[in-house]
Amino acid sequence: MPRGDKSAYTDKQKRQAEHIEEGYEDRGLSREEAQSRAWATVNKESGGGKKSGSGRGKAMDTGPSKKGGRLGGAAAASRTPEERSASAKKAAATRKKNAAKA
Repeated sequence: MPRGDKSAYTDKQKRQAEHIEEGYEDRGLSREEAQSRAWATVNKESGGGKKSGSGRGKAMDTGPSKKGGRLGGAAAASRTPEERSASAKKAAATRKKNAAKA
């Protein structure tokens, strides 16, 4: 089987890769990079193609997909240090005020 051949993957794995790829493209990655990362994520989760019979019974590890949602930080990165500091001070004051109420 040549590199890049997806015949050993199940339909579910192909759908997963397509969905993950769309998410990467929405975040601004090129189509090629998004596709590469999507298949890497599917491979990390499922251990590769499942049709061949090798390793079919192993459980899925969904950790790699969940990691993407926690990365974030774009909103904070677009603000100046002064804006972030003011926000942190306001949050600390709110926490202090709420702790005094309880």
